[in-house]
Amino acid sequence: MSGVYRHIPVAEYEDIASRILYEDNHLLVMNKKVGEIVQGDKTGDEPLSDTLKAFVAQRDSKPGQVFMGVPHRLDRPVSGVVIFAKTSKALERLNEMFRSEGDKIQKRYRALVEKCPEPQEGELVHYLYRNEKQNKSYAYTQPKSGAKESKLRYRLLHPTINYFLVEVELLTGRHHQIRCQLSTIGSVIKGDLKYGARRSNRDGGISLHAYSVSFVHPVKKERVEIIAHHPLYE
Repeated sequence: MSGVYRHIPVAEYEDIASRILYEDNHLLVMNKKVGEIVQGDKTGDEPLSDTLKAFVAQRDSKPGQVFMGVPHRLDRPVSGVVIFAKTSKALERLNEMFRSEGDKIQKRYRALVEKCPEPQEGELVHYLYRNEKQNKSYAYTQPKSGAKESKLRYRLLHPTINYFLVEVELLTGRHHQIRCQLSTIGSVIKGDLKYGARRSNRDGGISLHAYSVSFVHPVKKERVEIIAHHPLYE
């Protein structure tokens, strides 16, 4: 069966090409913008996975279906590194890596927060409960029914004008984990109204950026490190 994909205009095509951080026969790693969705949802907006299928089909003149698997996601208001799998083998192995939460994948984020964290570096351990109806997570200091243990490390990089730049290493992967845990210690992410920010950002996003990912390539078995540079988070 032939793949039928929309034609991507020149300006959009060039924008997508400029944001590809890494690509080989198995993987495509993208620098996601605020507002883009990684995978289809109830809004009906075109997800990045479908956009990339159309891009690859157009770029490579592929007559058949393009595979673009989604092993992990970023929230719509968040920017930064997103990994896509170009083969089913790569997708299966990446899914297992993300589930294991071991040392095969290290994810670092950077955030602008309203209040300097105290202490200025450390490890946070909470039990996060996800309220599906509110699409929001709540943090508890003690185990609670339905809550999952959540861990991250953070450190203050430097203050900026009116805000503080913090780097976060995720040790577990929970719903809204960074947003919830930082707000719990009083360091709410800039623009994150859901978790207590003073005001929204002009672009409708929040000031949280998936800055880097380091992982063992699912096929080549080599260590790969990818950084999504962004002027606000350097």
